[in-house]
Amino acid sequence: MLNNFATLDEERGFSFRNCKRNAQLVANGFIPPKAIKTGTTICGVTYKDGVVLGCDTRTTIGNIIWEKKCEKIYKIQNNIFVAGAGTAADMDGMVKWMRSNMELHRLNTNRKIVPVITLVTTLSHHFFRYGGAISCVFLIGGVDNNGPHLHVVYKHGSKMKLPYATMGSGSYAAMTILETRWKPDMTEQEAKELVADAITSGVVNDLGSGTNVNLCVIRKSSSEKINGYREICGNGKRILDYSIKHGTTGIISETIKKIELDVIEEQIEKMEVE
Repeated sequence: MLNNFATLDEERGFSFRNCKRNAQLVANGFIPPKAIKTGTTICGVTYKDGVVLGCDTRTTIGNIIWEKKCEKIYKIQNNIFVAGAGTAADMDGMVKWMRSNMELHRLNTNRKIVPVITLVTTLSHHFFRYGGAISCVFLIGGVDNNGPHLHVVYKHGSKMKLPYATMGSGSYAAMTILETRWKPDMTEQEAKELVADAITSGVVNDLGSGTNVNLCVIRKSSSEKINGYREICGNGKRILDYSIKHGTTGIISETIKKIELDVIEEQIEKMEVE
């Protein structure tokens, strides 16, 4: 996409020179690329003894709800899980790539626990090589010998380690909950409720997110995936019987017309039977 913000001038603030450049390019016939919107809300928080990841379960294609119970949290190693947002095909391929590479790393190094930073660095370098062409982003949560970790890896290769994070089209609403209520050394139950409330906020305020809240709790010695931790958009219940009996709809009038066809050409073929 065309960048409207050129530079940040310390004395004058933002420079909007690129806006004039973009307008001139469009006037000369340049067709700017269209942004592709994907719908998802994922978030994660660190607490006293581990990490909690959360996601919604809605999959969209444009403005169409394609799947209501989609899986967006994936196991990479026993101590590492990722939550993904973006194009489903790219995300599925990257999850398989991460699983195989981390398992090969574990076998080659003869380690029982793969450090979380190993996956973060490997994924970041892989994304950087493709220059943003892989259209997905990940929250990486895990617990290793150095404690709990939560990292964000963007599709261009940039990465950050944060105490709490959220991504996707519902991330703005989810971030308001995280910034207000996160605190150091939370208990596991407090972390689960915080993530569930953040995902709920994203679902309520974003049409691309919906249905249920799935959670994943990663501890030092164990991990647990909780599908359907909270139901937000349940199916409506039928109050009346909407089944229609055969013949219920009456026929008001009926007209039968005989259509006569003119023979324009007639051809008769004889077949000889031996």
